[in-house]
Amino acid sequence: MKFRPFIYLFFIIHFGLFVHELKAQKYKSISSSVHFFSDAPMEDIEATNQDGQSAVDIEKGDIVFSIPIKSFVFEKSLMQEHFNENYMESDKYPKATFIGTVTEYDPSSKEWQNAKTNGKMKMHGVEQDIEVNGKLKINETSMEINAKFPIKLEDYKIKIPKVVFYNIAEIVDVTISFTYEKID
Repeated sequence: MKFRPFIYLFFIIHFGLFVHELKAQKYKSISSSVHFFSDAPMEDIEATNQDGQSAVDIEKGDIVFSIPIKSFVFEKSLMQEHFNENYMESDKYPKATFIGTVTEYDPSSKEWQNAKTNGKMKMHGVEQDIEVNGKLKINETSMEINAKFPIKLEDYKIKIPKVVFYNIAEIVDVTISFTYEKID
């Protein structure tokens, strides 16, 4: 009976350290850049979005992204209007999301390393399984993720009118760069 308070104290301390350790493996984004580039015969189209949000649980490998479609900024305002109204239908489908798992990385490494992400991307009301190769770097207080991958517009039922077929590529290159801070 004399040792019971000691056992409870021991359990509380170790449980508290365990919970703290779990929290120490979670990160939330503090800055983001999602850029897409369409290389078409008549004209190149590109836009950047810096309003994306993401969270990562390094211990489990879980990762989520949410990208507001209307936050893509184009060089020409007319392109931005057509993108939101005619192609992405942003009022109906306001964001693109990704829920997946990061694999093939060493969570203890402090150097840039290759990683693979598998999961479901939902955009324009369509969900697709995708696999993306990228790079990540983890340190004590922050993490960075970079990747570049193609998106085939027809996979997400994004239609290109025949009138502008030569202005928009059927496959666009997407480049992402996210910086995260550790959640305490």
